[in-house]
Amino acid sequence: MTLSNTLLSNVPHSPSAGIKAMARFGFAAKGVVYVLMGLLALLAATGQRGGQTATKKQAVHTLQDLPGGQVLLGLVALGLLGYIIWRFTQAVLDTENKGSGAKGIGRRIAYAGSGLLYAGVAWYAAQLAFSGSADSSGNSTKQTLTAKVLNWPAGEWIIIAVGLITIGSGLYQIYRAYSGSFHKHVSSSDLPANQQNLVYRTGQIGYTARGIVLSIIGYFFVQAGRQSRAEAVGTTDEAFDFLATMGPLVLGIVALGLMAYGLYMLIQARYPVLRNI
Repeated sequence: MTLSNTLLSNVPHSPSAGIKAMARFGFAAKGVVYVLMGLLALLAATGQRGGQTATKKQAVHTLQDLPGGQVLLGLVALGLLGYIIWRFTQAVLDTENKGSGAKGIGRRIAYAGSGLLYAGVAWYAAQLAFSGSADSSGNSTKQTLTAKVLNWPAGEWIIIAVGLITIGSGLYQIYRAYSGSFHKHVSSSDLPANQQNLVYRTGQIGYTARGIVLSIIGYFFVQAGRQSRAEAVGTTDEAFDFLATMGPLVLGIVALGLMAYGLYMLIQARYPVLRNI
């Protein structure tokens, strides 16, 4: 069966035991990244670390200074690779049974896109693990790409569209937190019954914080398109800086939320919440 036929199939496929193990390893690695990123933002909100926040790559970089840091970085890189493979498995094999309709294909493409978002972080962690150094110029790369797109015909509208899609993704995270769409997965997981509500609330807080950060990053893209200025785009780091202008309390709350999201990912690695893992 060809890749296209598999993608268009209405019959969900169950991934192999190896893919499931890689998915769980991937959720653990993703959880570590978000806990670190939230922790660094929390330290910044409380006046520690010179008030500096961090992107995903910068959060990963902090592992280098820990005992066994090279090994930890290698494990994170391998785990994120597992996450990427799992996301593409979701997209191609339709493990979540989204179907071959327009909405289903859109969701499956989004799964693949989610995996690709972590490719850069995985590569960065691998470089640090094996060579001890890596290029962390993520925002400058984003600005360079944005500048190129702005020079295209209707480039400003393309960047605005990217921003609106990113804002939509952020709002969906918040919607998911309070619509109860993932509650059924928590309640049907292997979690002990007395812990399910705590995990559900942790997920709600985490999805909300992640949605806020994504929406701010989307806002940066919209502004870059409106102003035709690539320098207006920003990463998670700039999103934290934006939150810090509202006061350390706001930044601290969102930072705790991202740590909650990381914990939720770690719990999902131990007690899979998504079906077919």
